[in-house]
Amino acid sequence: MTTAVATKERESLGDFLLRAPAVGPALALVVAIVVFSLATDTFFDLDNLSTVVQQSLVVGTLALGQTLVILIAGIDLSNASSMVVATLIMAKLAAAGTNGFVALLAGVVLTIIVGIFIGGLATRIKLPAFIITLGTFTMLTAVSKLIAGGQAVPVTDGLLQWLGTKRYLFGGIPITYGMTLALLMYLGVWYALTKTAWGKHVYAVGNAPESARLSGIKVNRTVLSVYIVAGLTFGIAAWQALGRTPNADPNQFQLGNLDSITAVVLGGTSLFGGRGSVLGTLMGALVVAVLRSGLTQMNVDGNYQDLATGALLIAAVVVDRIARRQQQS
Repeated sequence: MTTAVATKERESLGDFLLRAPAVGPALALVVAIVVFSLATDTFFDLDNLSTVVQQSLVVGTLALGQTLVILIAGIDLSNASSMVVATLIMAKLAAAGTNGFVALLAGVVLTIIVGIFIGGLATRIKLPAFIITLGTFTMLTAVSKLIAGGQAVPVTDGLLQWLGTKRYLFGGIPITYGMTLALLMYLGVWYALTKTAWGKHVYAVGNAPESARLSGIKVNRTVLSVYIVAGLTFGIAAWQALGRTPNADPNQFQLGNLDSITAVVLGGTSLFGGRGSVLGTLMGALVVAVLRSGLTQMNVDGNYQDLATGALLIAAVVVDRIARRQQQS
């Protein structure tokens, strides 16, 4: 009897983790905030907390697009490099006198084209997403350095910097337009995934693509649409990056792809596809930002920060694997 009860409780825990993957990262976020607030005198401050959120914006937006890709059991190692090339194109065009809106549009169109390229190879030639995006990452990294010519490009156009504009909520809480846009994007993707047929198709393809095909879902079309929407989010991430730091630098966000994957996995989205939520990804991005900010304020070396982030990623994957095994047993 006792064994049966324990087994039932264990299965219930696995089912709960699979149904509510955002619970774990939310608890981790609360614990991290409490620990760093007690360990430092400056962490739990409105200005610092606002800065932490701002620091999570670019990675959080990259992670939003990455979530869609991972939900269909894919991966995108080129998202950050695509974003960096977009920032350079925007900055170069603006410096040459091009209208700011046109420059912005050119950068976003580029990231969408990259998404179409990746999605096309994945659906038409059936190449693994890992190989496609690894090659794309390598090419885009080289392209960014060729465009920049070894130098950062300053951005003076008002529209390209607009997302960094700061306002004060309730007279004392600093927020930026970029934070507002990120929230709206998360809400939009949440609605699309949970309230539309497209979202149901995304989860179905991630769970079992062959079963989805047999049920009438156009798998290739769904996969391609995911990479296109993800490309759009990476273009907006480029806009956010210029608002955060008004310089387009080919050396920025070199680990942005890995940070975005870390945020997604910490947020409870399964690397095996078909399970996850944008709320969890938001929590995961905030956990990464809080961890880096807190350790920085504790004067912890950057290498140890990377070590801690990598350990968190491995732990999150282990938890996901255990939860799936418990559900299947």
